[in-house]
Amino acid sequence: MKKSIFKRPQSRRNFLRTAAIAGLAVATPWRNALAQNHRVENVGLQLYSLRREMGQDFEGTLARLAEIGFKEMEFAGYFDKSPAEVKSILDNNGLISPAAHINLNAIRDNLQAEIEKAATIGQKYIVVPSLPGDERSLDHYARHAETLNRAGEACKEVGIQMGYHNHSFEFEVQNGKMGYDSLLNLTEPDLVTMEMDLYWIVNAGQDPIPYFENYPGRFALLHIKDRASDGSMVDVGHGTIDFANLLAYVEIAGFEHYFIEHDNPDDGINSIAYSYNTLNRLRF
Repeated sequence: MKKSIFKRPQSRRNFLRTAAIAGLAVATPWRNALAQNHRVENVGLQLYSLRREMGQDFEGTLARLAEIGFKEMEFAGYFDKSPAEVKSILDNNGLISPAAHINLNAIRDNLQAEIEKAATIGQKYIVVPSLPGDERSLDHYARHAETLNRAGEACKEVGIQMGYHNHSFEFEVQNGKMGYDSLLNLTEPDLVTMEMDLYWIVNAGQDPIPYFENYPGRFALLHIKDRASDGSMVDVGHGTIDFANLLAYVEIAGFEHYFIEHDNPDDGINSIAYSYNTLNRLRF
């Protein structure tokens, strides 16, 4: 039976049972089979989380994130810094940027310039973060898939891949179909990857696991965002999503980069640091 994607509160009885099993594992040859040894080696951050801080102190914010232990940055704007300046600041802090969120209109109207920026910074993915509110019909999704495929072909020439980041609206049913499924089915796997936002898919009432199983290798990027039982977005570890269970699908789904995100953290750097510590300690 498939595990739930939500964490369950642990009763005293279950705690004692778990402890007994753990003790048995130490004393038997099953120990290695039961151990959870996988971890996220390079924890990343989607910098939209700290857009106010980045606007006030671009270099200082990146330096602070490096001190916390972050390794990978996903940009959502460069705050008037040139690609060369961004690359230099990243290098000075021992950081890399595998990806950036780039508006759909920039992909449609100025793709080559975005490719050149990404290549200078050293990025491997250009990700469309959302769709305009008036372009979300099934016909629109088909056209968006064509746009992503064409852009993906141009990106592939320089070793970059297009990506798409979901919210909840993609999972709204239209004539028995969902836009997200259309994007997955109509884009070419070697041209377009999916950046699954775990908060938003759960918020839409969907289970990520069937997507991992039915579309293997399509999810190179993840947004690690937690959701409280009342639906609010919270720091990673303060919500109900069972990230250990979901991240255990790494080999099937193809996860390569894990970006923490919180759209509106209460306490900026401190909130992000809490999420970092949670993910850094996680074993799956």
